[in-house]
Amino acid sequence: MRESVFETLIGAIVLAAAGAFMWFAVEEGGDRATGGDRYVVLAKFNNVSGINTGSDVRLAGLKVGVVEDMKLNTDSYEANIVLSIDGIVDLPDDSDARISSDGLLGGAYIALEPGGGFDYIPKDGTGEILYTRGSVDLLTLVGSFASSFGDDGDTEDGSAP
Repeated sequence: MRESVFETLIGAIVLAAAGAFMWFAVEEGGDRATGGDRYVVLAKFNNVSGINTGSDVRLAGLKVGVVEDMKLNTDSYEANIVLSIDGIVDLPDDSDARISSDGLLGGAYIALEPGGGFDYIPKDGTGEILYTRGSVDLLTLVGSFASSFGDDGDTEDGSAP
C-alpha cells in the first residue's frame, strides 16, 4: 500500500512538470513581436536552409516580425521570402538581411541590419530588402576547411613534386 502512494505521488509530480513545460512552450512559442500593425517586405536569398514560414525576423536580437511566405523564383533561381515586419520599425532602404542561427543546434532566423540611408523601405507592400546573405552550409564549410589542410602539394616522401 505504501508503494502505491509513493508511485502515485511521483506520477503527480511528473505530470505537473510536464504541464509546466507545456505552458512554457505555449507562452514562449507565441508571436511576441511588439507592434500591432505590420507591413510586408520582400527579400531574395540564394540559400534559405533552416528557414520556414513562421521563422523569426530579428533586429538587434529582438523579434520584430516573422517569415510570412516563401517561394522559388524560377527565373533567377532565388528564394523570394516575404517578411512581415512590425509597423513601428522603420528600415532604411540600404538595410540588409542575413540568415543566422542560434548556434550549432539552434533554429535559424533572419537578422536585419539597418543601413545608414536617409530614405526608408516603403510600408505599402512594395518594399524590398536589396542586400541579403543566405545561410552557410556547415558541412560544406567544414569540408572546405579540411581540404585546405589536406593537400599541400608535397609527395608522400615529403619532397616537392
